[in-house]
Amino acid sequence: MSTTLPIPIRFDVPQGWRAAPPDEVGAPGAAFVAVHLPSDAGFTANITVDGEYRPDPATLPEIADESVEVMGRSVATVMVTDRRETGSADAPGLTQTLAFSVVTGRRCHDLVQSQAYFSMLDVDDPHRRVVVRLMFTSTASQHPVLLDDFQNLVRSVRPGEGATP
Repeated sequence: MSTTLPIPIRFDVPQGWRAAPPDEVGAPGAAFVAVHLPSDAGFTANITVDGEYRPDPATLPEIADESVEVMGRSVATVMVTDRRETGSADAPGLTQTLAFSVVTGRRCHDLVQSQAYFSMLDVDDPHRRVVVRLMFTSTASQHPVLLDDFQNLVRSVRPGEGATP
């Protein structure tokens, strides 16, 4: 079942991407999914957005490590190929890139996933921290072609009002 984010955000979906129902595209824990067609060798590039309250003191690098650990439970190997802390003390962020392979049907896909993490304070209760995660997953060959779209989406993230996109 798709979820909603703990706090509303807004962002601009790049041209060429279309929103898709999270439950229908195999991302039931996501609040938002966009896909880019056509597929590459049977894999459809996608952007997903999720987030949760994080009342614990975990840092963004620790939270990113958790994502790698979770992914490592479902794929044979996952490698962090890049990680950078971004933002400021008031608005911290982190990006990381993962490389991994999955088998769907009888095909093996070499995939790359770029992740961006933002730590945001709940405007109604500034003592409540929310971590929002945006993920762009594509085949290794599509990644350099579509990465700018993801980066533009990440740059457009801002607090919103009401429901998330």
